Amino acid sequence: MKICHYNANQAGAVVGDKVYNIGDALVKANHVRAGYTMADVIEALANNSAAMQVAREASSSGASLPLASAKLLAPITNPPSLWAAAANYKAHQAEMIGRVGTYSRTEMSPDELMAEFFLKPTSSIVGPGGPIVLPKISKHVDFECELCAVIGKRSKNISEDNAHDIIFGYTICWDISQRDPWGIGKHNTRNIRKGFDSFSALGPWIVSRDEIADPQDLNIRVRQNGKEVMTAHTGDMICNLRQHIRFLTSVLTLRPGDLITTGTPAGVSRLAPGDRLHGTIDKIGSMELDVVAAA
Repeated sequence: MKICHYNANQAGAVVGDKVYNIGDALVKANHVRAGYTMADVIEALANNSAAMQVAREASSSGASLPLASAKLLAPITNPPSLWAAAANYKAHQAEMIGRVGTYSRTEMSPDELMAEFFLKPTSSIVGPGGPIVLPKISKHVDFECELCAVIGKRSKNISEDNAHDIIFGYTICWDISQRDPWGIGKHNTRNIRKGFDSFSALGPWIVSRDEIADPQDLNIRVRQNGKEVMTAHTGDMICNLRQHIRFLTSVLTLRPGDLITTGTPAGVSRLAPGDRLHGTIDKIGSMELDVVAAA
């Protein structure tokens, strides 16, 4: 199922070229309260089979509208946390050494690399279309396009073998990243450099876990102004999602709605006002973003 957030903060299911309102059905069945958030919807669907059945029935026979006429929002705007992996593709590690003079991580163990996870503020979240707003203070802002897992179950100390069981679904995360003036030769500024308003773009929806057999077998493609700038495969991650979940839950409790974005492949590119980004991840879908200068 493709779970979306649209129009006036409604929960929907995308089926073909239509969006079905599943939020009203979940409220009517007392699975979520009126005025629900998408975190509420995710928790209900992930932990209550009756709620999922209500959503599936609504997605085939409930009220609908054409997808083209729906305003898609970020599929979740209030995740309890958004954990972002750093330098999780070898080719991206290499390009960043040349790009901003970052340090080599070639001798790091998996856990040493995963200890570089950082948090992105929820205030930075935008949905399909964006816009991504380039701050006046910076002349170098890059896009990064990543596979993002949405957690469905409250979890602690999860093994790698059981890690996928706590995932509700998957979406696309654009981790927009300021490189100057604070990113050159400095390594403790990620939360700020990647935390500007509009610097976490999510969408176009969440695809439930049952529709993606293996998150490590997906292609990622990005076009910038019509030119292909990134082609990658999630199988090239240094640390995979199972490792990420094992590591994070050894330290902290993951909660329904938490996001884990898995690091960008190589091919990041500088953004300029007027740019148009188009990103696709297999079995999830495509998402476009506009880039504008700060007023």
